[in-house]
Amino acid sequence: MSGSQTRSPEAELGLLDATMIGMGAMIGAGIFVLTGLAAEIAGPAAIVVFALNGVVTAFTGLSYAELASSIPKSGGGYAFVREIFDDLSSFIMGWMLWFAYMIAGALYALGFAPNFLELLHVYGVVAPPDEIGAVALPVVDAAVAPAFLLAFVAVFALVALNAVSTAASGKAETVFTVIKVSILVVFVGFGVASPMFSGAEFQPLFPAASGAGAVLPAMGLTFIAFEGYDLITTVTEEVKNPRENIPKAIFVSLAVTVVVYLAVVTVAVGTLGADGLAEAGEAGIATAATSFMPTGLPIIQNGGALVVFGAVFSTLTALNAVVIASSRVAFSMGREGQLLPSFGQIHHRYGTPFVAILASAVVMLGSVALPTQSAGNMSSLFFLLSFVIVNVAAIRLRRERPDMHRPYEMPFYPAPPLIGIALNLVLTGVLVEYLLRTDPLALALSAAWILLGGVAYLALNRLRADPDADSPATEATPAPNAED
Repeated sequence: MSGSQTRSPEAELGLLDATMIGMGAMIGAGIFVLTGLAAEIAGPAAIVVFALNGVVTAFTGLSYAELASSIPKSGGGYAFVREIFDDLSSFIMGWMLWFAYMIAGALYALGFAPNFLELLHVYGVVAPPDEIGAVALPVVDAAVAPAFLLAFVAVFALVALNAVSTAASGKAETVFTVIKVSILVVFVGFGVASPMFSGAEFQPLFPAASGAGAVLPAMGLTFIAFEGYDLITTVTEEVKNPRENIPKAIFVSLAVTVVVYLAVVTVAVGTLGADGLAEAGEAGIATAATSFMPTGLPIIQNGGALVVFGAVFSTLTALNAVVIASSRVAFSMGREGQLLPSFGQIHHRYGTPFVAILASAVVMLGSVALPTQSAGNMSSLFFLLSFVIVNVAAIRLRRERPDMHRPYEMPFYPAPPLIGIALNLVLTGVLVEYLLRTDPLALALSAAWILLGGVAYLALNRLRADPDADSPATEATPAPNAED
């Protein structure tokens, strides 16, 4: 492609930037909308649900950390599988991850829009979101819903930022994440100091009807809130000293996220009670904040407004993180010859995977048309499957290359990846059973995407076999050698 060339991206991100990419993706809209739903299923044990999901995630995090220190290539789980497994297996892994990140981006964009409209309404700028009519487009004779228009603007703005500067997108992620974590800290501080919390009652811990058995389905529902630390490994080559900083960023982002989640859920259950939180549903955190936070605060008028403000920044940071991640998976696949060669090229001026970013944005915007619930379930299913494969990759790499240089080695091997495989398979089974009962469309769309990937794989293989076509394998400049 004119204006692009095959070279490695510049290492412009530090440890803090890498950590914030993980935290920005994990502390997204999930904590705001899933807490009430978890309380509806598991009662006060919603606290246990988030704690156990943190434990489940940590086992796979150990595998990600070891693989990233051993294979310092961008692309995340795809790069690891590409290094260890055969051509088709690595393609399917990359194909799943790429789509999962893009679907997540569409969901975050759609989540940003109503929160932003609600924030404008709080300050009297616009009418209530449900009273705002369609917006007429000046060039074409058509009108679109304001939420869709805002989602498009959010994606466009962050794609443009990512396309012209990796450093700028990384710094924006850091700023946005610090703001939203600060908001949650304020929420926790007011909650703990509230008289409502002083009389908190967390017993009986488990609902009388379902008991401890309610924890597992609630874990499956909320697991998506812990997906995000893996995004750090998608930008490995753009992080300074990646063999050391990537594992550190994974562990710090996971630890801080789990602490924040547990503090927020404990305050929400302790102030509203499990029944009140369940009744509030997706608005559980906002309802809790409104109940105990004072009114007339500077800039932020009340607790509900504070939470809406936090949700705006949460969806923006999560959206920015998946724009980064999806494009790096596509870039890595292009560089390896598993997507079109132009995907694996770096822009000569901006130093970013320009084509991969634009292509990911197009699919991300197209994913907005998918049913929201089904799209979210597809994303969760693909992430769980990818976590299973990454744990398998960690075991296989140890067996096949025992003397490989590993700046970080997970403790108690092989227990962590084996436990990670088992726990992720259990959650996958729970999710599939749930989807068979409630959302078969998600399973059908997931199968359709995999079949489409098979068609794309065969077409690309035919293209590579054509002697008149440019060979991606001969054009691409390889990433840094993992054995170095």
